[in-house]
Amino acid sequence: MRLYPKLVPILAREIVQRLTQDKDIEVEPVRITDAEMDLSAIMREYLANEERVNQATREALERRGYDSSKFTQVKREMADVRGFQLGDEGIEFVINQMLEFLLVSRSVEEVFSDDSTMRPKIMQIMKRHLDVEDEIDREARGRLRHLQEGTGAFEVEYQKVVDQIRRARGLI
Repeated sequence: MRLYPKLVPILAREIVQRLTQDKDIEVEPVRITDAEMDLSAIMREYLANEERVNQATREALERRGYDSSKFTQVKREMADVRGFQLGDEGIEFVINQMLEFLLVSRSVEEVFSDDSTMRPKIMQIMKRHLDVEDEIDREARGRLRHLQEGTGAFEVEYQKVVDQIRRARGLI
């Protein structure tokens, strides 16, 4: 799963809406926007940290003289050094931050449910919006059937097609 900046407000709105509808939390109608902004801030902070890891990765690649094909491997190293969670673990981290924040937020009047009740609801919303990577991968590979996987040409074209699909879906 990957968190996209354009999905942050949508996710925050749906999470607050679902938790209030299910009576897991109580938010005064005038404070709903504030609660959504609080959850958005958590996701945006995660994205900012991820960008810092990406920047450190680019610098490490340049320092070591590696090409971009090693980006994922070096990014994992940079994330580990910083204690930053990537992928599904990162989403779990964000959800944990949200659950902790609900307890201290001035926007939330009361929290009625425990973490084990709210976590699956939040995860379901996150999965519905963020599990698009597999679809994008399948679509990109389908468009590139004429190229042999593993070649440099495939890798370059694959990244271009993936970016085009993400743009078309409004993810970037």
